[in-house]
Amino acid sequence: MSVETVEGQQATVTFDGHRCIHARRCVLGEPAAFKANVEGPWIDADAADPEALMRVARNCPSGAIHVVRKDGGVNETAPVANIVMVRENGPLAFHADLRLNDEEVGYRATLCRCGLSRHKPYCDNSHIEGGFVATGEPASKESQLKITELTGPVEVQPVVNGPLMVTGRLEVDSGTGRNVERVEKTWFCRCGHSAKKPFCDGSHKRVGFQAPA
Repeated sequence: MSVETVEGQQATVTFDGHRCIHARRCVLGEPAAFKANVEGPWIDADAADPEALMRVARNCPSGAIHVVRKDGGVNETAPVANIVMVRENGPLAFHADLRLNDEEVGYRATLCRCGLSRHKPYCDNSHIEGGFVATGEPASKESQLKITELTGPVEVQPVVNGPLMVTGRLEVDSGTGRNVERVEKTWFCRCGHSAKKPFCDGSHKRVGFQAPA
């Protein structure tokens, strides 16, 4: 599925199907602008005002929806605190000033941690069909970083046949929002076999995990 760009009078809406996890925040949030179960064009950038479209983009966990305003209004900016949420039996949901493989990818992304996605490093919901089981409530650890220090770019570098190497100030949160740890550099499991999920413990070598950078 290719990237779709829809030009409206007051905003441009971009949709990246490879990043979509079908959270449906778009069709539920603004159903006139994002039409469910239709054939052909499904995005009408003029069916909602720019602020409403921007609200949909901010609520899209995967970053598949991106909006650029033309009305002079404020576009989305980097969060005041970088966060990654560990979804129960699901992906890592980032809300941060993200770079992936040295490219800017916006402020949201859901990255695979089951090892099954066909669109690695992005999640494509293969964890559901594959029956992936992993807690979204890992144990908390002590951290020296303060909340006010969780700013700046977060670099994500998928290691060939290995974990996600993440560099940057970031809070790791459980699925219910509890602080698990604050890090400046860490490695997240993406093979699905670590005994220390969401962190890597080297199990990708044991199971022969294969994935590109």
